[in-house]
Amino acid sequence: MRSAQNIGETSASGGQRPRVMPDVTRALAEEVLSGKYAPGTALPTENELGTAYGVSRTVIREAIKVLAAKGLVVTRPRVGTVVSDPDNWSLLDPQVISWHGPGLFDANLLGAVLETRRVLEPLAASLAAERATLREIADLDGAWQLMKEASEDVEKFSSADVEFHRILYRASHNPVLRQISSLIDAALTYSFETSNKTVFNRDDAVRCHHAVVEALRMRDVDGAGAAASKLIEQAAHDIDLAGRKAKNSKGED
Repeated sequence: MRSAQNIGETSASGGQRPRVMPDVTRALAEEVLSGKYAPGTALPTENELGTAYGVSRTVIREAIKVLAAKGLVVTRPRVGTVVSDPDNWSLLDPQVISWHGPGLFDANLLGAVLETRRVLEPLAASLAAERATLREIADLDGAWQLMKEASEDVEKFSSADVEFHRILYRASHNPVLRQISSLIDAALTYSFETSNKTVFNRDDAVRCHHAVVEALRMRDVDGAGAAASKLIEQAAHDIDLAGRKAKNSKGED
C-alpha cells in the first residue's frame, strides 16, 4: 500500500503533479478494500485525510467522488463519508480490480470468480468443441504454447493464460458468453495473476490447458467440459495456496 508520506512527496515541489489525485484515490481505495475501514464506518474527515496524505482538501474531495462513483463509499449529511456495504461495490469495474493490487488478497472476490467459472467455463469449452474454427483452435494452441514456454515467468505466463480464456469464450460462438467474459475480464485477470504468482511449478496448469486444446481439436464435447472443470479445480488449489500464504504473511507483519 502506498504510504501517505510518499504521496505527499509527490506533490512537495512546485504545486500538485498530475499523479497526486490518482495516487490518493488508489491509497484510499486500497484501505477500503483491505478492510482497514469496515463497511458502515466513517472515513476520517477531509482535513484529517488531507493532513495524512499531505494534500489539499480539494484532492481528498475529488478522490472520494471517484470512490463514491464506484460504490465503495457514500457521503451522508452530518455523518461524513461512510464505507458502503460490499454488495454495492462495483467489483467488476477494471479500475476497482486494479486497486486490489498484487498485495491484496480478496478471498470473497476470488471465490466468486471461481464459482462463476465453474458455471460458465465448462459450457464455453463444450460449445467451443462443437463450434470453434480451425483458426480459433490454432490460436488457443498458440496461447497454450506461450504458457508452456513462459512457465518460469509469471507475468508472461499470466498474460498468455488470460489470452487463452479470452479465446476460449470467443470460440464458444455464444454472444451472451462472449459478453459475460468481457464483463468479468478484469476479475479473471486478477484471479489468474493471484493464482499464478503463488506456484513455482506450473506444469499441472500447463497440462490442464493442453487437455482443453486437445479436446477441442478432437471435437470432444464432453471431454472439453471435463477438461475445463479440471482446469478450474487446479486454479482453486492454487488460489487456496495463495490465501494461506497471504494469511501467514499477514500474521508475520
